[in-house]
Amino acid sequence: MAEKITVAVLYGGKSTEHEVSVHSAQTVCRLLRQSGKYSLIPIFIDKKGFWFLQEDCGFYSPRDVSITPVILPQGRLLAEGKGTFLQPDVFFPVLHGTHGEDGTIQGLLESLNVAYVGCGVLASAMAMDKEVSKAAALAQGVPVLPYRKVSRDEAYDRAALEKWAEQTGYPLFVKPVRLGSSVGITKVKNVSQLHSAVAFALRFDTDALVEKGIENPREVFCGLLGEGETLRSSLCGELKTPSGEFFDYQAKYVTEGGCETRVPASLPPHTQANIRKYSELIFKSLHGEGLARADFLVDKDGKAWFSEINTLPGLSETSLYPQLFCACGMAYGQLLDELITLALRIHKRRESLSMERTE
Repeated sequence: MAEKITVAVLYGGKSTEHEVSVHSAQTVCRLLRQSGKYSLIPIFIDKKGFWFLQEDCGFYSPRDVSITPVILPQGRLLAEGKGTFLQPDVFFPVLHGTHGEDGTIQGLLESLNVAYVGCGVLASAMAMDKEVSKAAALAQGVPVLPYRKVSRDEAYDRAALEKWAEQTGYPLFVKPVRLGSSVGITKVKNVSQLHSAVAFALRFDTDALVEKGIENPREVFCGLLGEGETLRSSLCGELKTPSGEFFDYQAKYVTEGGCETRVPASLPPHTQANIRKYSELIFKSLHGEGLARADFLVDKDGKAWFSEINTLPGLSETSLYPQLFCACGMAYGQLLDELITLALRIHKRRESLSMERTE
């Protein structure tokens, strides 16, 4: 029997998406255990950033053991109070949003010199920043809606923004530049709502994006798996809300029946082909590795506009990302196997790079 691969799953974190992360990780841990191929090290990160070793993946419990990432020959994790060192073969971050999806945890894992699932530091940071990812999309010829950026530390010209909004046309969407799960987003229908929406977004991030909206758009998503020449895009999926409004946090995670998933989406073949092509172009331009979900808005004429790309999308069984690949005939367990295998391969490739200076 082949030796089991030891996987340290990271979840929770200092993020507005803390609870969503735990629910995603519970599914990932359960499926990895059920496969019989892996030994699990479930690590909960609380909202202050402290790490805890758990017996079972979940929210904090008094039984949890404080754990510290270390760079020592004995291992990469120290269970405090026990003097026990743990040496995972691979880390699996299931950390959505800030401090998990923005390159910070990836930088730590690079410093620890360990294999980890998902995009690296650069791709994670660029994808998390909506302005940067939109610039990358535009450079690839992918359609992007008009937008303006406002920063907390710089007084902005309110009259100029109002003039731009009037010329661009309502509705507008105001959102934090580096945040996910629709936190801090406001749909603005007239000028009286504009500045309060900016102030609200700036509660969650130092920068806010004011973006042209589309009336009654179709919100369409495409999954990505792999890297370089092995990159695959999924069939597209769609979310609908009974209200016809956008998918705020409440609709996504709180309100029962707040949104309806359609996978695969009923789209004309050329629209689906364009979205898959755009998704792959953006992921490659960001130097993505592993997994991501690209989000688009489709207008009444069938034109797809890039919205954002998530390098650590939701991973519960009801999340879109696994559903997108399930629609392509890939079981969730197989998806996890591929992500872990890829992480180990990428780490091995990086380890083969020379550290010696040549003359």
